[in-house]
Amino acid sequence: MAKLTYKIVEHDGGWAYKVGSTYSETFRTHQEALRAAEIASSEQQVAGTTDGIQYEDADGKWHDELADGRDRPQTEVSD
Repeated sequence: MAKLTYKIVEHDGGWAYKVGSTYSETFRTHQEALRAAEIASSEQQVAGTTDGIQYEDADGKWHDELADGRDRPQTEVSD
C-alpha cells in the first residue's frame, strides 16, 4: 500500500502543503494550510468505485487496467 505524506511548508509568500514534489495552493497562514492538508489527507483515503482505466506509458504504449476503488493510500500530515 502506498503512503502519502502531506508536509506543511512555506511557499510563495505564504504556506502550502506539499505531497511529493507537488504544492497545494498558497494559504495566508500556517493554520489554514494545516487544516487544508488534514482535509485533503482524509479525503484521499475515501474509497471510490472500481473502474477501467487507460493510460499511455513512457514508450507510447497504451494499457487497459481495472483500478480497484478500494485501493487507497495510507496518508499522514507532517507539520
